[in-house]
Amino acid sequence: MHKTAVFCTSAVALFVSAFFLFSCSSSKSASNSGTTVNVRVSDPATCSGPQGAFSHIYVTITDVQINASGSAGNSDSGWVDLTPSLSQNPQQIDLLGQANNQCFLATLGATTALQPGSYQQIRINLASNSTSVTNNVCGGTANCVMLSSSPSTAQPLLLSSEAQTGIKIPSGQIAGGQFVIAAGQTKDLDIDFNACESIVSEGNGQFRLKPVLHAGEVSLTSSSINGTIVDSVTGQAITGGTTVVALEQADSSGVDRVIMETVTDSSGAFSFCPVAAGTYDVVAAGVSGAQVAYAATVITGVQPGSALGTVPMVAETGSATGPASITGEITTSTGSAATAADISLSALQPISSSLLVTIPLATQSAATANLSTAAGASCPANTDCVTYTLSVPALNPSVGAFTAAASQKPAAPPAGAVTYTLDARAFTTDGTSTPDCTPSDLQTSSTTTNTPLTVTAGASTSAATLAFSGCQ
Repeated sequence: MHKTAVFCTSAVALFVSAFFLFSCSSSKSASNSGTTVNVRVSDPATCSGPQGAFSHIYVTITDVQINASGSAGNSDSGWVDLTPSLSQNPQQIDLLGQANNQCFLATLGATTALQPGSYQQIRINLASNSTSVTNNVCGGTANCVMLSSSPSTAQPLLLSSEAQTGIKIPSGQIAGGQFVIAAGQTKDLDIDFNACESIVSEGNGQFRLKPVLHAGEVSLTSSSINGTIVDSVTGQAITGGTTVVALEQADSSGVDRVIMETVTDSSGAFSFCPVAAGTYDVVAAGVSGAQVAYAATVITGVQPGSALGTVPMVAETGSATGPASITGEITTSTGSAATAADISLSALQPISSSLLVTIPLATQSAATANLSTAAGASCPANTDCVTYTLSVPALNPSVGAFTAAASQKPAAPPAGAVTYTLDARAFTTDGTSTPDCTPSDLQTSSTTTNTPLTVTAGASTSAATLAFSGCQ
């Protein structure tokens, strides 16, 4: 049947970022160049109940490995086992559990020696659902989810074989392209597992894991980014509704991609922790309880350890103050026959001539829509398809560079037409984040009538169809 995208309208974002932190230390002796690695897990929960979709997300980890070669396969040489004890004693972790004040959920076992060098690939192994787990809270399965609507009922989280043989984090998903450590250094490596973004609803009551992973060096101190979102007129937190805040970095195509995201609390406060070394843009968008939409606010040039203070957001004014809607359809095919794919869909706006930022979808309580195409009578011939509706601000972004002050002062949203670019990325449906289709990334900034994709508050605009071919 033709599948329609359904979004949660709760006050908590649909995505969660979980982190596996490798705290590396080594002897200062020149004769000992190895580095000891302690593996920990942390998670700034963003999709937990009661407002969010999930009360618990449990995964069971059996191993973490690292390799200096970015092209090494599972059976190739060079893999260093960072957690040798886990294979005999898998550890089950609730990604929505309560972290300590250092952002950690758990420590994953024994240490091992890591030689100085440049490491360009990391692999995470998860247990098969038939694995015996000590004190298993999932019952008869090793990995599971529990919904907010039924917090004591475990539902199996389906895995692909790759999740057991090794979920790959390539150099392109490691900050700076590699993790470098020299003799005598102490470094900390963070692996960002966007768990809620990685969960795909199969439509039959089952849930499948499609891992979305990033990695980068972090510091155990001064590694957070925090601030408070306020209304630009009242100076107070936005009442009711949802404000989604995303931590983003530009990719090679000039698109700011979401690395982490969260929602503000009742006072407007937000925090990202821990944050890998690097420079980020903080992008926030909100809608009040009265359905008044706010322009996206972008603070550029933010680094770990930064306190943003208060960040003002500008509300829509006039006769229509609600968000705009963008509707459309995505199709997938081999080129001659229908085939399904997982789709990550983002709404982008320009903040310069060379950079588009991802605009959080406040009404949907998410930063990026996660969809799956399926067969249906209304799909174009020889395709699978999915329809969507995105609620977005009908204002241009308010942009400012980070300043170490009590309050950020971004420029007012520019006047003029409010245009969007839709960006869709296709992935295989085998439970991994392997790109699919040729090309695997499509964009459109046009409507179905081939005019600019311009939006108006309270109105709906139909985007041109995004048609993927060459899919597996």
